[in-house]
Amino acid sequence: MTIQTPPDPTAADMAKHLPAAITRYLREADPQHKANAHDLLSAFAADAIVIDNGNTYTGHDEIHRWREAEASEYTYTVEISHVEKLNDTQYAVASHLEGDFPGGVVDVIYRFTLADGLITRLEIAP
Repeated sequence: MTIQTPPDPTAADMAKHLPAAITRYLREADPQHKANAHDLLSAFAADAIVIDNGNTYTGHDEIHRWREAEASEYTYTVEISHVEKLNDTQYAVASHLEGDFPGGVVDVIYRFTLADGLITRLEIAP
């Protein structure tokens, strides 16, 4: 998938129609939102897998520790630039991040897999 530049003007509208679990994750993971660990974890299946920066986190405990570390390490903003439904269970959300992390700017793609209304797999990659 290619990230469109400038951001796709329909991305914000399309994001409003994502499944509830993805919307919940994006809201709770947004650094501008005061995150609630319970709400964030309620988006994930108990045995969900998150892959970020080459590391794999499995289950609510590891996912919670990963998000806490990510949230406290850097300050950044997120702008959704593209949303795509790949099939009935998979979605891709491209976002533009700017902040005080190494490099300061990055475009990432969140690849979500859902089952029974919950995120079972999330891959985050540039």
